[in-house]
Amino acid sequence: MGKIKFSLAVVAAGLFILSACDGAPEEPTPVPSLPSVTAVAVVVESASATPLSNTPTAVPAPTMLPEEEDMHFELTSTGFQHESPIPVKYSCDGENTSPALMWNDPPQGTLSLALIHDDPDAPGGTWIHWVLYNIPAAARELREAIPAQAALDDGSLHGENSWGRLDYGGPCPPGGTHRYFFKLYALDLILDLASGASKADLLEAMEGHILAETELMGTFSR
Repeated sequence: MGKIKFSLAVVAAGLFILSACDGAPEEPTPVPSLPSVTAVAVVVESASATPLSNTPTAVPAPTMLPEEEDMHFELTSTGFQHESPIPVKYSCDGENTSPALMWNDPPQGTLSLALIHDDPDAPGGTWIHWVLYNIPAAARELREAIPAQAALDDGSLHGENSWGRLDYGGPCPPGGTHRYFFKLYALDLILDLASGASKADLLEAMEGHILAETELMGTFSR
């Protein structure tokens, strides 16, 4: 009986020790709470949008314009310079012959040329010295001393000047210094005018058909 009490005491002591070792489960260490995160809205393209392509977009090359045509239409003379005195040779005090005139290429589409030579400083109003039209488009000069005839060999036609003649009349002012203009017109047609047309007739026929014009001015004093 004494041995049984001893055994029970030993078992009771062992149970006590086991109970002390296991004990109640420890409370878990609290996990620190994470800070709240603000939601970020993400914008997604709709399915209808054009998808991006990995192929680079071709940039169109600049349009190459043809070389611009030289539109500087210029009239010159071997007899005198622009805005300089006209030699006596070309006046009524000299040989009264026309000076040589030259010009560069007229604009594309030119079918004929016309020339008007006048003096705006004349006492009674503009005095007309020379009218010549239907000059061939291929012509690039008028030689010195153009003959006094209604129609020239190349088809050019003389109009009437203020003397009532079909020819060139040189500077012949009553006195003082006058300006004398040679005006050349590039036209897009061949004029339907007979020889002997007036300056006014020529200007009316040219209206709306002038592609370019140029002038050479010289002075003459008496």
